[in-house]
Amino acid sequence: MTGFKVMSQNTSVVNIKESAIARRSFLKAAAPCLLFAMGSGASILKSQVLAERGEFGDSDLGWVRDQLLELVNSERAAAGLSQLQLDDLASSVANKHAYDMAQAKFMGHWGSDGRKPYQRYSFAGGIDAMQENVSSAYNIASITPLRVFTDLRDMHVKMHSETPPNDGHRRAMLGPQHTHAGFGVAREGHNLRLTELYLSRYLELSPFAQQAKQKTTLSLKGKLLSSKYALHEVDIFHEPLPSAPDIAWLRTPRSYSLPEEFVPLRPKTPFPTTYTDGSKGDYEWSRSGTFRVPVKLSKDAPGIYTVLFWIKRFPEDTKFPAAQVCIRVD
Repeated sequence: MTGFKVMSQNTSVVNIKESAIARRSFLKAAAPCLLFAMGSGASILKSQVLAERGEFGDSDLGWVRDQLLELVNSERAAAGLSQLQLDDLASSVANKHAYDMAQAKFMGHWGSDGRKPYQRYSFAGGIDAMQENVSSAYNIASITPLRVFTDLRDMHVKMHSETPPNDGHRRAMLGPQHTHAGFGVAREGHNLRLTELYLSRYLELSPFAQQAKQKTTLSLKGKLLSSKYALHEVDIFHEPLPSAPDIAWLRTPRSYSLPEEFVPLRPKTPFPTTYTDGSKGDYEWSRSGTFRVPVKLSKDAPGIYTVLFWIKRFPEDTKFPAAQVCIRVD
């Protein structure tokens, strides 16, 4: 008998509205894709091994990721949302976390080194705003490639089938702001781990140092990828340096989030205007989409600063996270 567990995430930083989808209408729209996924998987497997022979391994990751992306995009299409593209970096980061969970026999958003999802992704070179889903399956009946994919598909569908208010995984999958996705899979014997990363890619940053000294100021320069948006706000968070938790802590289910306290930065106002409080703003920006944000590493203690960029369309729409990067201070 197969046992599934999924881990919820904290999405309090993001306030996104989504269209409600009836369970029946989703199954009706997604069923053809599920059948296609199975058929496509079997077709690919025939060029490697017989469908019910061999063991699932790293050589199967490519087609499995393609099939999971097809599944996600069918769910998003049923909700009237844009299609996602597969991202290699996100898949690599997701895969390392899946292996970490499988080898240490835990499931959660923190890694065995104590890092949170956005810290793992940023220090691997990513700058996009992101959300993570994780899931596990125990004592799966078969470890052949096709049967493992069937379990992975079922793990994903279980997360998508969540209902409010406990539907953090589903909301991550159906985030209307998302543009890319990455998938990580690891197997340890008859136990599986699945990690899904959902990205929002709306700006680019010039190269910057991700390690700095205390009491210094870094300048983050960049440009929005679309003229439809403006950089609305930049928030700076600080957390202590992560340390490796004990295994009992890792095996206790918990959601993740950014700290409650942060320093908000606003765009500078055109001369001679000011904000209602009399201030003139904090960072430079232009209507062409370029910006320059000063990040003050003001804490006296070592830690990790996370810089979260919010964008929005003017005058309509609500703001949403478009990028986030981490900077280590020792």
